[in-house]
Amino acid sequence: MKKLTWELQYISPPPTIKYCKKCGKKTEYICSDLFRVNAQRKYLDVWLIYKCSNCNSTWNMTIYSRINPKSIDSKLLEGFYCNDEKLAEGYAMNSELIQKNGGEFGLPKYKIVGEDINFETSVELNIKSKYASQIKLSSVLREKLNLSQKSFEQLVIDGEVKSAEDLDLKKCKIKTENMIIINGRVERY
Repeated sequence: MKKLTWELQYISPPPTIKYCKKCGKKTEYICSDLFRVNAQRKYLDVWLIYKCSNCNSTWNMTIYSRINPKSIDSKLLEGFYCNDEKLAEGYAMNSELIQKNGGEFGLPKYKIVGEDINFETSVELNIKSKYASQIKLSSVLREKLNLSQKSFEQLVIDGEVKSAEDLDLKKCKIKTENMIIINGRVERY
């Protein structure tokens, strides 16, 4: 069995869907990659700043509220002050934090990097992602394998494409590691 790895590379953090007071409706807020740190006496507040895609109004997503600066790692605190892009991306990809702040997690833009599959040999496919995501595993597989939804579903029903962990491939979301088994000599429907 041939072993392959695909990597999901994120082009941009996902938008956050939230009600905009200026627009008067739910809109997409885009991560600015900027932090706001506010010091009040002995405590710090840290936010990640988002901007409405329609009117540019801002929304500050709470990361820390009323926290003692000594309880934050100095490198992390420096990352907030310096607007570290990788740090901002990590918080922008955190669906639990976004939901905790009253936002809805949108789908990030991504590309799939890895060798194409020729369907003539059996393949153990590892799909890696830097972050767990709301993207459906089936969408990634269908896109890279160039399959229609109907064709993909038939391959799953026939057991030709399956999860190594017995997950429902039609419903499960991307995790950091996703193992897929594709049986050889698969016919495209």
